[in-house]
Amino acid sequence: MTTSVSSSTSDDNVIKNVTKNVTKSVTAKQTTVVVKRHGFMRLLYTCKHTFNGLKWMCRNEAAFQQEILLFIPLTVFACMANISAPQSAILVLALLFVLFAELVNTAIEVVVDRIGLEFDTLSGLAKDIASAFVFLSMLMAAIVWWVILWA
Repeated sequence: MTTSVSSSTSDDNVIKNVTKNVTKSVTAKQTTVVVKRHGFMRLLYTCKHTFNGLKWMCRNEAAFQQEILLFIPLTVFACMANISAPQSAILVLALLFVLFAELVNTAIEVVVDRIGLEFDTLSGLAKDIASAFVFLSMLMAAIVWWVILWA
């Protein structure tokens, strides 16, 4: 009987130690401190996160890759064309707006997928609206290019 009592006490101690370790682990995760940076360090970390986002888009998002492949030669063309500097800037900004729209579209898709991968009508609608945003940005860019170069 003594053996069973000590075994029970030993098991209880093991359970208490595991519980303490799990509680410490959960508490450590809950008490993660977010550091608010200021000044130059904030700018530095903002640039780092921006670079990480653009790098991820270039490696993983096919639509963004295709848009970059159009952006580069069209930007070179806009800068070398026989038009004024403000017109060249407007052409490049129109192209940048398409990239911006693709970034927003992908961000919405990632957040919707983060919430859940099962089919949901509102999730699909959010993705469709974000896709329409990209389409409209491309249409706007095409109109700007047409007006500046041929109108």
